[in-house]
Amino acid sequence: MNHFSFQSASAILSALVMTCTIGALTIFSRDESKLTPGPMSHGHYQIELKCDACHGDSEDSIQKACVTCHGDELKRVDDSHPVVKFMDPRNIDRLKNIDARKCASCHREHRPELTQAMGVTLPEDYCGFCHQEIAKERPTHVGLGFETCATAGCHNFHDNSSLYESFLASHLDEPDLFPNGKVPEIKIALTGDDAGATRLTNMDADMPTDQPVTRDLLNRWQMSNHAKAGINCTQCHSTSGVSQNSGKWKDHVAMDQCAECHAYETKGFLEGRHGMRTAAKLSPMKPTLARLPMKSGSAHRTLTCTSCHASHRFDTQKAAVKACLECHNDDHSNAYLDSPHYTTWLNELNEVKETGTGVSCATCHMPRITVNQFGETSIKVDHNQNNTLRPNEKMIRSVCLNCHGLQFSLDSLADANLIKANFKGKPTKRIASLEMIKEEIVRNIRSETK
Repeated sequence: MNHFSFQSASAILSALVMTCTIGALTIFSRDESKLTPGPMSHGHYQIELKCDACHGDSEDSIQKACVTCHGDELKRVDDSHPVVKFMDPRNIDRLKNIDARKCASCHREHRPELTQAMGVTLPEDYCGFCHQEIAKERPTHVGLGFETCATAGCHNFHDNSSLYESFLASHLDEPDLFPNGKVPEIKIALTGDDAGATRLTNMDADMPTDQPVTRDLLNRWQMSNHAKAGINCTQCHSTSGVSQNSGKWKDHVAMDQCAECHAYETKGFLEGRHGMRTAAKLSPMKPTLARLPMKSGSAHRTLTCTSCHASHRFDTQKAAVKACLECHNDDHSNAYLDSPHYTTWLNELNEVKETGTGVSCATCHMPRITVNQFGETSIKVDHNQNNTLRPNEKMIRSVCLNCHGLQFSLDSLADANLIKANFKGKPTKRIASLEMIKEEIVRNIRSETK
């Protein structure tokens, strides 16, 4: 009887353990986030389930991961505090407080109770660790606390491309609004075989005869830049790619097919908020996964190239405003339709004002920038929103200065309420950095004339 009871108890215990294990695995398989030690910062939360993107087998795997994703950006903005600066023996004592050679010294994940804006996990006055003597070196800084260093218009640890002294000095006394402000014009340059391409019409469409294609779809394609450049149906819908119109027909056009012609735009998309999950081999981003408020009707929309550039028509005007507002539901986005910027956009669409004078959502968050490729310079759209966000001064050079003076731009970007209202009104903040530059110039002139 005892032997039977022991075997029965063992069987029951084994069954319970098996049930609990299966249950736990089932729960975790449905929500892997339960395995993480804590929520991630705004910049990385989309890929928090891709643990091996940052964590590897070696001790320096996290540092390598940071450089892999952010190294090119730091080079592009001429990083103000590169690692090599702290490899200098003269700066070795500075590492006693903060080891600035490692990104994770300042940017830690899974610690939301410590994380401030931009994922920084240090006190706001951390600049004081190295710059205690700044008030003696610069009279303009007397009386300023170290917690004010990183406010808009002063300093950023990495990117000071719009804030360094000579740049500020070159933009003194500019008007709030330039009389002839406009964004750069995109010109589609056709080269090689495309240069002599003949614009295609509905009659030229080469889709298989068994495809259920509507006249509306054909009309949209006929009006697109694809038809204008001689790009036919099978060059996108073929398994052999754009360069050949052979192979099997496929209904769905994947992103890598778009990338054959739009490599620069695809790269930016995958680096930005819309595509970083796809780049990490996770399921594509959907508005329901976002931390910003999103419209419920678009919650489960999958974000790909054609989410904004509707299939066949590829309407850039729709992608610039309507596509954004179909998803975004935050105060800043919702205020756009009542903003001066939207008025300029309507004036451009209605041909009241010339092309390039309108300001859409994409004008600021996906600006037109000069790109040098293969020895040629062209104007392209930057699809990586990170390049104009956090800190928002990153958009000054590529966006604001097309139409506005530097002082007005800095003041506006420092005014949280004005940003919330989508820049309807005047800034109530005043950034003193340009005035400091003026004082410094006057002081230098006086010292030279003595």
